[in-house]
Amino acid sequence: MSPSHPPIAPLVIGHRGAPGYRPEHTRASYELAMALGADAVEPDLVVTRDGVLVVRHENEISGTTDVARHPEFADRRVTKTVDGVELTGWFTEDFSWDELATLRAVERLPQLRQHSSTFDGSQPMLRLSELLELLDDAAERRGREVRLVAEVKHPSYFASIGMPLDGRVAEQLAPWGGRDRLTVECFEQTVLGQLAERGLDADYVYLLEEAGAAPDLVARDGEAATPYAEQLTDAGLARLAREVDGVSVNASLLLDAAPGPGGPEGPGGTAGGSELVARAHDHGLKVFTWTLRPENAFLASTHRRGSAAADWGDWRAEFELIIGTGVDGIFVDHPDLGLAARDGL
Repeated sequence: MSPSHPPIAPLVIGHRGAPGYRPEHTRASYELAMALGADAVEPDLVVTRDGVLVVRHENEISGTTDVARHPEFADRRVTKTVDGVELTGWFTEDFSWDELATLRAVERLPQLRQHSSTFDGSQPMLRLSELLELLDDAAERRGREVRLVAEVKHPSYFASIGMPLDGRVAEQLAPWGGRDRLTVECFEQTVLGQLAERGLDADYVYLLEEAGAAPDLVARDGEAATPYAEQLTDAGLARLAREVDGVSVNASLLLDAAPGPGGPEGPGGTAGGSELVARAHDHGLKVFTWTLRPENAFLASTHRRGSAAADWGDWRAEFELIIGTGVDGIFVDHPDLGLAARDGL
């Protein structure tokens, strides 16, 4: 759609492209998301040893690439603690871009997405610069802009090892972006403020988990860190509204409290999901939610069908419940399903 004809709410955002059909964060995944009609796509940003921003869900890459099959990198396997979690594997910050370019992507959930895993080994990793070129080319060919929703991953961790992300992200996105086509999001509000101070023109969205507290707050305040739950109170939302444009919450926060087909107390839960969205809207915040997926493994028990975790359940009912809360955007692994649910309503 052209900027003069914005998409209807909610925005359907291809989460890592279209990873329900192709290995995530690959050119094929993003191209398919755009071909299916996604309003936006969401890359995750991490960095290499030589300062290149790459598109990958985590800086630990053993689950999404074939790095373990490369004997020349066997000695790079290490154990690190990232945001309080101990991980063993291979990390982007220990590789140059030229080295990472020799790797190939693999499906992260092969037991659930066997079709996608048939594309293992066919796609290299992607740099942010390559994705921006892809979006520009698609806009020229298709005559419509696809919004970029870029998530900055683990900024406190990267800053702690002398590789802060804010300067690199601002430098690369500032010439490309603008509030009309760019959203930046993170589970840490500190880096959003740093990017704003650098003059990056974008919508800023703060990601919140169901439990725990943001890594930057934990690093600063320890056990006294403000929990995510407190940030979703009226007082917390009022504070956030002075500093960011929107919030993005786990879909379970809305699903557990979404109006069911039997009314506010019918199957599907209570009206609390709509209430949370309404309260955020009252404070001037947009509300996004992640991640809507059709497989039984990810659906509420009332929407599961069949006996296998990989079977698709009643995804439409679940998607419609979440959309019905009034959210401004949904992150989906299958953009066509998100569009079908939204446009069906």
